[in-house]
Amino acid sequence: MDYRELLNEENAAVKERYDLVMERIAGLEQEQRVAEPFRDYFVKVGAFITLMQSLYEKFDRMPDRRSWVKLFPMEYLMAWNDRLFGQLLPENYENSYANPAYAVRRLGPDYGQLLSFVYTEIRGMIVYAYEGRKTEMTMAAELFMELYSAFEEEALPDYRQLKKTVYWYVSDYSDQTIEAFFKDQFDRRFSFIKDIICSADLSDERYLYLYGAYISDNERTLARYMNRLPEAEISSMAETFVQGFVRGFKVMGMDLSVKKSVAIRAHAGFERVLRKSIEMFEVMGLFVHVFRDPVACINKKAAPYGFVSSSPNPQYDYDHRQDQALYLDKAFNERRLSVLRVLYERHKETLAGYAGPACLQIFGEAPFSPVPKEENLRLCEKQQALSVAYASQSALLASSYMDESNMSFTIIAYPSPAIGKDFEAIFNETVRVNTLDNTLYSRIQQSMIDVLDKADFVRIRGTDGKNKTDLSVRLVPLKDPDAQTKFENCVADVNIPVGEVFTSPVLAGTNGVLYVSSAYLNGYDFKDLTFVLKDGVTVDYSCQNFDTPEENRRYIRENILKNHESLPLGEFAIGTNTTAYAMARKYDIIRRLPILIVEKTGPHFALGDTCYSRSEDHKVYNPDGKEIIARENEISAQRHTAPEQAYFNCHTDITIPYDEIGEISAVLPDGTAVPIIKDGRFVLEGTQTLNEAFD
Repeated sequence: MDYRELLNEENAAVKERYDLVMERIAGLEQEQRVAEPFRDYFVKVGAFITLMQSLYEKFDRMPDRRSWVKLFPMEYLMAWNDRLFGQLLPENYENSYANPAYAVRRLGPDYGQLLSFVYTEIRGMIVYAYEGRKTEMTMAAELFMELYSAFEEEALPDYRQLKKTVYWYVSDYSDQTIEAFFKDQFDRRFSFIKDIICSADLSDERYLYLYGAYISDNERTLARYMNRLPEAEISSMAETFVQGFVRGFKVMGMDLSVKKSVAIRAHAGFERVLRKSIEMFEVMGLFVHVFRDPVACINKKAAPYGFVSSSPNPQYDYDHRQDQALYLDKAFNERRLSVLRVLYERHKETLAGYAGPACLQIFGEAPFSPVPKEENLRLCEKQQALSVAYASQSALLASSYMDESNMSFTIIAYPSPAIGKDFEAIFNETVRVNTLDNTLYSRIQQSMIDVLDKADFVRIRGTDGKNKTDLSVRLVPLKDPDAQTKFENCVADVNIPVGEVFTSPVLAGTNGVLYVSSAYLNGYDFKDLTFVLKDGVTVDYSCQNFDTPEENRRYIRENILKNHESLPLGEFAIGTNTTAYAMARKYDIIRRLPILIVEKTGPHFALGDTCYSRSEDHKVYNPDGKEIIARENEISAQRHTAPEQAYFNCHTDITIPYDEIGEISAVLPDGTAVPIIKDGRFVLEGTQTLNEAFD
């Protein structure tokens, strides 16, 4: 049974419910049963649902969902896309019920927050209409009507009862919504996005409007640019991407031959490269899954997770990032975990054959610094703890079905047209950066490792008057220096481009201040970001984004610490890609580079888990044959005795650019300091070639 047949079977089961609820919603505009200001909300959101009904039924009548775009000119498709997503665009958002501030202003604090969330959830109908998911459309429409009925009474409904309605909607349907997203990720028959990539006419950029996603000028320009590239260049980009994934298995000494599938996470506009990559993976015997970034609240991640396009408004995403505050409690966590257990057990053979994700990202968007709003839903302290607990428990559950010691990944990034007028030149230079000589960098990096292996700790100091960093990072001792090493010699495999050397620090004895004047992390801009570490763990932190210390600390806690009280230093690395750094300086794009590239352009420090998280017991070796023994720290060492305390399920790299580095030195047991970088330049013998890019 294929994708369409499966959906037709599901849709037939809800036809009567769907018809009844849609008929009821279609007549709301003529009714006067709900008083203002709530009537305005229900009429407008009801009109949106009716629009989605007409969209669904239009698609349902089409024999070929991949060719309908050719019936319309580009101008019509752009106008239709704006109609679907216009309420979220910055110029309209201030007067949209999708904006919690507007909803609260119109409907009051409690009702406004709740109804803004409901409208956001109902907006998932865009995707459901395009994909033909009548069940999900029916569920959302019925929630809307249940709330509407509560407001038909003369007295306003009890807010607590409305909140229970939302709670049971999310909880009762969790088996269906979680399973639907699971199938998108792992069931070969669910292939809506992949079918477009593999079968649409990519020479005609109107194909972008098949997804049911917001399509901006970024996607159109990117697709147009991809169409101008010769086939040989497209194949080369795909080869770099695919072979990076393959090298990850080789470098880690893992067996790719026993794997059956891989997931591609990517950005719309790269379809020519993705189609070629899918062909290459499947020639190797790996079935490729491509799944959409989830739209149902229960499945949403903190950051984009699947196949994505540009956001119509990052502030909208930020405003709704903690909507689960409406329904998150201990029973809800247990409900989600029970659904996952059933799914994982049912599909354990599929999960065992999963090789990991291959991610193709974009960069270049203007750094986003959100406007904090009191009207936004926020997790309380108890819910923050529940959120952290669920992340830990669900990760442990997943690792019991997916052998992470025999899984890998790869990530590569290219610029978006949003980077500005030099887009094409930056794109060409990025291709060059992504294909630098692995052998050359491996040799240079080995010179650094040879010295670092002799050190007790590394001293990092910022440039006087410019960077406040003053940090000592303790290194694991070697019992057998002839066979063991402390740092991984990392070139372009799982993380493209080259290059870095990295280690998992010893926490005890790692002390000091980490500072960066500007950082763009996890999609958010940070200014004067400072962490104080004691025995390898954050004990204080601050930034200067907002007016009050409390708001700045909350911003860091939510978006870097991921609601943990503190995090350990999971990784210390020295990036060696001075070519990427020179490109960033040449085009003044250092703040627009992704962390994937930024981390290679200076020393970086990761807060959270180590790079070997959940695969510490798998031995790994450098090209010189030495085993990398710094695969754990004092916290992850608890994985066998207290696994729920061993991991934080996050890893955020913070990079100090070369021009803010006063000194990086390997400090030997006798106190001798051997400089590796001095005043932003590589000074260690065997590494000076890296300085050529600066000149």
